[in-house]
This record gives sequence, structure tokens and C-alpha cells, in this order.
Amino acid sequence: MAAPEIGKKISNFSRPATGDQTISLDDLAGKNLVLYFYPKDSTPGCTTEGQNFRDNMQAFEDANTVILGVSRDSIKSHENFKAKQGFPFELLSDQDESLCKQFDVIKLKKMYGKEHMGVERSTFLIDGEGKLVQEWRKVKVNGHVEEVLAAAQDLN
Repeated sequence: MAAPEIGKKISNFSRPATGDQTISLDDLAGKNLVLYFYPKDSTPGCTTEGQNFRDNMQAFEDANTVILGVSRDSIKSHENFKAKQGFPFELLSDQDESLCKQFDVIKLKKMYGKEHMGVERSTFLIDGEGKLVQEWRKVKVNGHVEEVLAAAQDLN
């Protein structure tokens, strides 16, 4: 599946989420959405990234922007991660990789000299009409959330 293109409408998706719910893109009509993909719950970079989004939550809300984190971890793992870190946003479970594939974030990665397929840290900003406004791939955690926040604020 080809990655979404800037300025194009994103196909609706629906995924199980924390808080015993299912969230779809259509549910968020009228709000901007930050959809951030990360490799694994409770790992150092993913924890820092989530904390940075958490710590800027009010500014995102002021910009009419919802934050959703996505990884291939289970809902149970997500619930533990969310509770431990006090995340005020939901985490989507994508165990079948359908959402990861829709956004083309599964990439060949190397760790400790071994190659494996994994989630490339990526963030997508989608406007209230469901169109992709901006994307960040191969994300480095430091300074990333501030960059995404500035782009979200520019939408208003």
C-alpha cells in the first residue's frame, strides 16, 4: 500500500484503543490529529516521546488537536504504559499492522547487527477534514514535539 500523500484525504481507519474503546478517523472529524507511530511501549525513546507529547497536551488542545500514539503492542501493554506515564491521550493497538501499513511505517531496521522489520518512528499531522498536512519520518525525539506543535498551531 502506498503511503498517504500530503494534501490528500486519509482513508478512514478504526483501531482498538486504550480506555476500552475503538477509535476511527471519522470520529475525529473537525479536529486536527497528530498520529504518532513508535516502535515499542516502555522503551527509552518511546517513553521520552510520549512524555513530550503529554507535557505539551494543553497547547495541542488549544490548537484543536488530538494526539494518538500507535504501536504494535497489545492493549494491555498500552494500558500499563499509559498509566505509568500518565499519558492524557489514547494509544492505538495495531497488532495486525494494518494502520502501520496504511502509513508505510514498517521498515527494515538494524539492531545489534541483526536486521528485522520494525516500526520507523513517524508522525503524521492530519487536519479536521481528514487530509494529510505534514509528515515526519525517521523521527529523532529531541525537539520533535515542539516542531509538530508549531505545525498544528499553524492550522488554526
